[in-house]
Amino acid sequence: MSKIGKNIGLLRGLKKLSQDKLATELDIPRSRLGSYEEGRAEPPYDLLIKIADFFHIAIDAMVRADLSKTDPDALMKIGKNRILFPIIVDKDNNDMLEVVPIKASAGYLNGYGDPNYVEKMPLMKLPFHVTGKHRAFPIKGDSMLPLKSGSYVIGKYVENIDDIKNGNTYVILTKEDGISYKRVFKKGNELELHSDNKEYKPYKVKAAEVLEIWEFVCCLHLSDKKEEEVNMEGVMKMLRGLQVEMERIKK
Repeated sequence: MSKIGKNIGLLRGLKKLSQDKLATELDIPRSRLGSYEEGRAEPPYDLLIKIADFFHIAIDAMVRADLSKTDPDALMKIGKNRILFPIIVDKDNNDMLEVVPIKASAGYLNGYGDPNYVEKMPLMKLPFHVTGKHRAFPIKGDSMLPLKSGSYVIGKYVENIDDIKNGNTYVILTKEDGISYKRVFKKGNELELHSDNKEYKPYKVKAAEVLEIWEFVCCLHLSDKKEEEVNMEGVMKMLRGLQVEMERIKK
């Protein structure tokens, strides 16, 4: 069975729709829908768009991802900024989160929406229970002291830009700057980004240019590590050893 057919059947089941009901919604014969779900045929592009729109799922996710590996609750709670955000769990049903490696952070801007890119990210588990989608991002530079270059910020995905709390810190992904970690203030249809290091001046980005927003949850300080130790293997070892510092950055 193709991923498309398997995903259609999964999404239909999650919405508790019969094949007859979904076929009616899509304005196609039930037998045609059955052929897709059984892998005997694949929907043409125009119908694939219609199916993706009906379930509010990105077309690339419908075609390339195995949605059965996601948390069903997370799958149905979809924000308008990103269409698909599966929550990954391990064999014990513990939430896992992806880690953006320091050396690969420059490529995140191009790969953040590609399920294949995301699937290849290293995974980690936090030593405390989390709800919602989380991801770990590397810090570069000294604009957000006391966090230093090489440290990691773990953020929770923010579905709507209106949910930003003025003065809190966020990882912001924009078309122009890629990954930035800043203190954020909403200013109309723009966001004003402030560095905690006062040597850096605030600047504004248009809300329309923001691709992702991740609210600060916790950080991993690596300032006491030698440069050769600040690599993915060393980071993952510390995370597995529960060396996550549970300290919110003070305003």
